[in-house]
Amino acid sequence: MSGALTTEQQDLADAVLDLMAKRSPEAEVRRLMATDAGYDPAVWAELAAMGLLGLAIPEKFGGSGAGAVEVGLVMEAMGRALLCAPYLSSLLTTHLLLALGDEREQAEALPRIAAGELIAAVAFAEPGSARLSGAPETAARAAGFNWELTGTKTYVLDATIAQRIYVVAGTAVFAIDPTGPGVEITALSTVDATRKQGRIVLTDTPARWVGDLDSRLAVLDQALDRTAVALLGEQAGGAMHTMRMAADYAKTRFQFGRAIGSFQAIKHMCADMLLEAESALSAARHVAAAFDAQDPAWLVDLAAAQSYCSEAFVTVAANTIQVHGGIGFTWEHPAHLYLRRARTDAELFGGPAWHRERYVRLREAQQ
Repeated sequence: MSGALTTEQQDLADAVLDLMAKRSPEAEVRRLMATDAGYDPAVWAELAAMGLLGLAIPEKFGGSGAGAVEVGLVMEAMGRALLCAPYLSSLLTTHLLLALGDEREQAEALPRIAAGELIAAVAFAEPGSARLSGAPETAARAAGFNWELTGTKTYVLDATIAQRIYVVAGTAVFAIDPTGPGVEITALSTVDATRKQGRIVLTDTPARWVGDLDSRLAVLDQALDRTAVALLGEQAGGAMHTMRMAADYAKTRFQFGRAIGSFQAIKHMCADMLLEAESALSAARHVAAAFDAQDPAWLVDLAAAQSYCSEAFVTVAANTIQVHGGIGFTWEHPAHLYLRRARTDAELFGGPAWHRERYVRLREAQQ
């Protein structure tokens, strides 16, 4: 598939890059990561006004119905700038609601998400598992005409600021009010302070089921996979930015009367970083285009790309610190912020080893 962007796609990428340069400089990232909310409502409203929150939402629900390529370009720009905002959790919610096919819920929630009026989260991971491989331990039981949930969810993106949380329990998906009875939400102290995560403990929590009562595994996998396509863009964008940070520093830092980039060890490291970052970018855009074209092999490509892009971002971010020498290890330098984001991204929807195993399973199923 061609990796060339159309004029409209390039204009979108440029516009978001310009917005990120203005709204997400390093000083702002550091300010927001130190807050409990972890995002700026004014910037969130600006993203909504630009139509970025509704890119993946169909037009009939207030979005633009854009493809995975467009969403990926936006995520590339956000990854370069380490944007502090609940964008990824909003994408996951959007894809989950679309996969569930509950038009009543879609009509109520999606327009509000696109307008920036509703911040929603998805709770699926449980202690000991970043991605469900079987029945969740969180239980759902009928209580008259309603439902009640009991269990624990962890690594929930933006749990502490969500106004609605969709919980995977039993064999279905349920919506809960975070401020309702029986809900205890605790902010997690994670490696990456730029992306907030929380732990949710539910005790006989009132809930309402959304979609089919026996559709959990299928819809959750669909939502995670479609969101992972966007995450590839963030990883590629972050890898490209850190690679350029290292290259620029190698050109301007002089030692023994010459730029350190002229030394063979640094030169080879930067060349390897360029290869990793460019390959990650190509993989991310290829998978997005394959998804939009509904290529039969897109899931296989996704599994391979998730493994590769996760490790590439971590490798490039870590090597960027090495190129910067002692300064790269200090809190004041931004290099470590990208490494923290890279390590978190690599585990959100399953680690690289999990994706490699999935790739093998999918390839065997094709034969």
